[in-house]
Amino acid sequence: MTRNTYIYNIVGSVAALILLGSCSDDFLEEKKLYGKYNYNTVYNNYETAKNRIDNLYYQLLPGKKEGQGTGVAIVSTGTDDEFAKSTDEFGGLSKLEDNQALLDYKDINNGGSFVWDHFYVENKETSPWGYLRNINDCIEGIQDGSLSASEKRELLGQAYFMRAWRYYTMVKWYGGIPIIDRVQESLVSKISGGSSIVIPRSSTLQCIEFMYEDLDRAIEMLPASWANEAADWGRVTKGTAAALKGRIALLWASPLFNRADDQVRWDSAYAINKNALEILATGGYGLAYENNPGNTSESAANWGKMFLDLKGSDGSVNENIFVTLYNNITNNNDNTQQWNSWENTIRPRNAFAGGGLEPTAEMVDAFPMADGKIASESSFAYDSLCFFKNRDPRFYRTFTFPGEWWRFSGTPNSTLVDRSITSLETKFPNLSLWGSYPYDGNEYIFWGYTWYGSAENQASVSKSGYAADMLGTRNASVLVRKRSDDLQLNASPLYDYTYTTSNQGFRQSASPFVEIRYAEVLLNFAEAAAATSHYNEAFDALKRIRSRVYNIDDVSNCGADYGLTQYTDRGKAIAQVLNERKIELAYEGKRFEDMRRWMLFDGGVGQASLNPTWALSAFGGNTCNYLGFTATNGYKNHHLEIYVKDLAAVEEDASQDPILKNGITRPSGLNLADRITTEASLETFYQTYLSRKNINADGNDATQIPTFQPYYYFCGLCYSAMYNNPTLYQTIGWEDYSHGGDGIFDPLETDPDKIPVDNTSSSVSFE
Repeated sequence: MTRNTYIYNIVGSVAALILLGSCSDDFLEEKKLYGKYNYNTVYNNYETAKNRIDNLYYQLLPGKKEGQGTGVAIVSTGTDDEFAKSTDEFGGLSKLEDNQALLDYKDINNGGSFVWDHFYVENKETSPWGYLRNINDCIEGIQDGSLSASEKRELLGQAYFMRAWRYYTMVKWYGGIPIIDRVQESLVSKISGGSSIVIPRSSTLQCIEFMYEDLDRAIEMLPASWANEAADWGRVTKGTAAALKGRIALLWASPLFNRADDQVRWDSAYAINKNALEILATGGYGLAYENNPGNTSESAANWGKMFLDLKGSDGSVNENIFVTLYNNITNNNDNTQQWNSWENTIRPRNAFAGGGLEPTAEMVDAFPMADGKIASESSFAYDSLCFFKNRDPRFYRTFTFPGEWWRFSGTPNSTLVDRSITSLETKFPNLSLWGSYPYDGNEYIFWGYTWYGSAENQASVSKSGYAADMLGTRNASVLVRKRSDDLQLNASPLYDYTYTTSNQGFRQSASPFVEIRYAEVLLNFAEAAAATSHYNEAFDALKRIRSRVYNIDDVSNCGADYGLTQYTDRGKAIAQVLNERKIELAYEGKRFEDMRRWMLFDGGVGQASLNPTWALSAFGGNTCNYLGFTATNGYKNHHLEIYVKDLAAVEEDASQDPILKNGITRPSGLNLADRITTEASLETFYQTYLSRKNINADGNDATQIPTFQPYYYFCGLCYSAMYNNPTLYQTIGWEDYSHGGDGIFDPLETDPDKIPVDNTSSSVSFE
């Protein structure tokens, strides 16, 4: 058997923690990575040891390097990835809901339909196990080095957090995985010459306890806040570790892992999240703009600002707990250049941007009304055409729709756009007509209505019209607006708007990505409080969240409780928290995990067919019925389209906009700085000239019925993982390549003595 000692000996320039230009650029200096080969050089010197920790941030921050080499990033960031498309946030038929192409373990090159390989067993730099090796190397090197006790604590606390974070991203998806807490020698892989881990899978409970231990160490070692905030803002703190522990505790207590509704787990989740809130308070974390929604004429202005401000608000408290920072450096030769693509992704095509993200009609309709109630319970009548009327203030910061202002700092029809770029004509049809584009960025109004050339197409639920204002076939009438760097909210945008071959639209954005913010921790606590019958505490937590959304005019509609109900029924109390999560955390990459935790795709029915002990012995055998929700399996999502009615037009011709062609004056638009006043004219315009239809978003084939399979709740090991490490047992519900037959590893088994172990590893030889 050939053995190699795998070491990191990578010498090169990398960026450490990616910070905004407004902060100290200490982290942006060129760094070198040092390997295990010379501890005296690396871990006996504070700066070089700190350099190694900085590299962990570079590799593992969510939304950046995390997931590299795994096919699809494990951490969703709010885009329409395969996970989000499986929820009610986005349309489109995801791989997880395609009932005609079931996932299995096989590599796509070997005839399979290819489950994602988030396990990625090869021990390379860009694999999960390579990352863990890097973390363990840091921990061992710092422990054995000659740094001072305080220096060791500071660095080790960050390393322990990163190890727990790396484990969480896999354990939440696979259940139990191998626990590796030291640097190992490794076997050479047959597939690509990398290295392979042969440690067997531990139980999920053992992994939970392992993560808890690391996070407890991090909580004990890390500061509540960093003394030199200008240089260290963005580093993890005690509060970051406590918040992640609370998220893990909630996952472990949820029906996905807790089929019998063990109250001990819920009690633990309640205590851990309550403690997290207390720890966060000592570090200056809090709910940004609590009890301060902003000017009464605006709609959730301060809530919108919270996603842009580094401190989360006016500087008094920090909403951002675990954050990835970016910059807008444009020097292509500078390896510190790191951009956040979110603004470019969500902005429409006629702003010379990515084209936007289209939400589902179901999500648009689900947002509360102005009295805080869902439409079916509201005192306000819901107008499905004028869906923007009388909605929860967060609605207007989450979506944009025809006639709404969405201003930005830039000028699409100015010399900022280099029209000699050869790819522009392909990317932006009818470019020659853009010379007379009707407004600059600071006057931008989204007019995403469409028109049709035939009554047949107009009536079809599978046909989309041709869109106004040069949007053409980019015909989404509603776009995601959440987390936007809106010019009305931020007079000094974090993006650099030009359009050249190297700088395209909003692409150079320094807007931060927040993986954990204070509102989520508060919601984690509220859910655990509701599940443990601490109903008053759950209710008060939800009121706190809405206090920074509803202003004094809104309160006149919804009352002092912001439209919330103080339930004493456990199922209804939990459901209210989950509904608030759906609204507050929309398009932040959290919805799939919430639906998965509570098994909302099918209510968890049919689990006994996979394994008798997997049946839901609690929750009435169906989580959806328990919560009063409708399972999503079998229901198609739709896109909402606003189209011109009763006016003849020529389809797919930018010059044939029937509104403008017939001399109809469009209203000045809905201005969120004065929404109530400007809403009326837009309502009249809609009622006079426009209509609505819902278009199938999950495939137009009637046989394409979205179906999340029961065994998808836990991800199976991919072919390559089992091929490289035959000692790994496959998860129940998935075929086992190495051992033949069906998988026998049970993510729900808590007794380590019942976890299958393959003792053949000593004879494994990968030449």
